[in-house]
Amino acid sequence: MSRTTTAAPAVRPYQSYVYAYPHKTAYRPLADRPGLRELWAAERKNALSLYLHIPFCEVRCGFCNLFTRIGAPDELTTRYLDALDRQATAVRDALGDDGPVRFAAAAFGGGTPTFLTAAELERLCDIAEKRMGADLRSVPLSVETSPSTATADRLAVLADRGTTRISIGVQSFVEAEARAAVRPQRRADVEASLDRIRDARIPVLNIDLIYGIDGQTEESWRTSLDAALGWRPEELYLYPLYVRPLTGLGRLGADSEAAADAAWDEQRLRLYRAGRDHLLAHGYEQVSMRMFRRADAPRADGPDDYACQTDGMIGLGCGARSYTTKLHYSFDYAVEMREVRAIIDGYTATEDFSHAEVGRYVDGDEARRRHLLQSMLQAGGLPLTDYRERFGTSPADDFPLELARFESHGWLDASAGASGLLRLSPEGLAHSDALGPELFSPDVRAAMAAYELK
Repeated sequence: MSRTTTAAPAVRPYQSYVYAYPHKTAYRPLADRPGLRELWAAERKNALSLYLHIPFCEVRCGFCNLFTRIGAPDELTTRYLDALDRQATAVRDALGDDGPVRFAAAAFGGGTPTFLTAAELERLCDIAEKRMGADLRSVPLSVETSPSTATADRLAVLADRGTTRISIGVQSFVEAEARAAVRPQRRADVEASLDRIRDARIPVLNIDLIYGIDGQTEESWRTSLDAALGWRPEELYLYPLYVRPLTGLGRLGADSEAAADAAWDEQRLRLYRAGRDHLLAHGYEQVSMRMFRRADAPRADGPDDYACQTDGMIGLGCGARSYTTKLHYSFDYAVEMREVRAIIDGYTATEDFSHAEVGRYVDGDEARRRHLLQSMLQAGGLPLTDYRERFGTSPADDFPLELARFESHGWLDASAGASGLLRLSPEGLAHSDALGPELFSPDVRAAMAAYELK
């Protein structure tokens, strides 16, 4: 690949947080409603990931566009777990017993899984183990929590059932910033929850922080970073603030006008770089744009034989995705609270979970895009031999225009080729949220643009 000497035009660094490809807004109802047994019949099932989704929170943060609702009246959590049990039974039956079925990693996400009581968390673990056959004490198990729900009794259940990683969304240790993000909390309560987590002796603590909050400065950002570092977390995630339609901040008016503000982009980039450099100076290694791991920390991301780019995922719950090699599927998606409530109610009333209802086929070109995207967004980069072994081609063969643009922006590490890698430069990692969307296919872009927000 030849290096251009022409300066590339500036690119907005914050376009879309790409945590999965394709995004659910590209999913559509599946006309053929394929049966799960047929979908999984020819799939490799000896290194699956298991994800259980709990769509409840005690409060909805102003920036949140996840599939979740506030509260769970009228024994809704009981009815939800009943439905989760029915779904797990149907899915495990569909996986069959013709070959080995093994789960290499597990996670409980949401929402806030620890919105459930201690007894309900026991039942959640039982569904994963007794219905699905996952051995939670022998595989990495990650669970998300919040300061107000990280109680001693809940944490004791999680620790006893084999949780290896707990991730807590703090967002900011500065109370004024938390209020600005519509995440009201007292720092003393946050610190008390972190104390309880450390007392539970779960091996890996992750703390989520957000930069780009209204009024946030480099000094106040350093305050949050140092407060987090005081707990010596094994992992830290640094997220840029996004304001999405139908979220609390979006309704408050911090919407497209703010999102188009170049000054806000500059603020977020400045705070990202300050946070990155601060963590690197304090013994953390950068794993991706968002993730930083303490250099001496135990790994909590699964064994070497599991890879999210190639291995399947079983998602249970109305907000969870499942992945086969050719189809990604889930249930309907919404952000607005009335729509979310309706989807959850529909899920709890469902008796037949034997078919895929909503999804998108991901094969051919889409599979190549997903593999390249998810590999390149990791600081370690993409081993070119892995790509060639899977697809019989190279990224340069398949995506010459995209890679040329990345190179022209200075986003590629020119020295990585000697090690057989396609890897981002530090500047490329900083622009991950611009690079990722550039790899979306025209069909996925069109589907996302045509999605009716609800």
